[in-house]
Amino acid sequence: MLVIHIQGLRFGLAEFWTSITRPEAMSAVGLSLYTSVVMAAINTVVGTLTAYVLVRYRFPGKRVFNTLIDLPFAIPTLVIGVMLVLLYGPQTPVGRFFDRQLDVQILFETPGIILALLLVGYPFVIRTVQPVLLQVDPSQMEAAHTIGASAWTTFRRVIFPTIRPAVVTGALLSFARSLGEFGSVIVVAGNIPLRSQTGTVYVYTQVEAGNLQAASGVSMVLLLIAFGVTVAIDLLQWRRHA
Repeated sequence: MLVIHIQGLRFGLAEFWTSITRPEAMSAVGLSLYTSVVMAAINTVVGTLTAYVLVRYRFPGKRVFNTLIDLPFAIPTLVIGVMLVLLYGPQTPVGRFFDRQLDVQILFETPGIILALLLVGYPFVIRTVQPVLLQVDPSQMEAAHTIGASAWTTFRRVIFPTIRPAVVTGALLSFARSLGEFGSVIVVAGNIPLRSQTGTVYVYTQVEAGNLQAASGVSMVLLLIAFGVTVAIDLLQWRRHA
């Protein structure tokens, strides 16, 4: 990290500012932030509901499903990108349906990036919220049902206040992870400047071109954002334990 900061500021603040305000750099960082925020929002809702179902309900295949959730931790993210290409590529029935019937292009566009990030970040919210849900006293929910509270009211007034810090922590972890994603994104989004080039792919492109100043500048921006998110996570965990 220190080496990146030294290289990024090697030629002064003016050169650093120029390197991060280039249209391609700003577009790449902006796309990374946008797709990460959208992914984190979706994964927060879906992940919280998934954790709740895994803790509170029994259904066939529950153990298998619980194991499959951790699969993105184990397999290379490049494989996830290839899976999405095989599913949503223009040569596949699903890809042709989205393209011709819905006029939506998945690959080499923003939807493809968000799909890849959703798969990569899916376990984070679940594995953060699940242990907290296991500690919730069932008698509290039973008491709420006894006085006539609906399932939604019980979740909103009894369960969610307890798991809220874990939900926020999981969302931030998911966001931070997606911000630095490279393998799956470069497969599904390609490397099209000002269109589907994310921050990490931009850094890779500049390194390949030998422009270390531009690569270091955008890397510093991504590192500072990730550091801010990490500090926020630590503060939330400290408050929860306190």
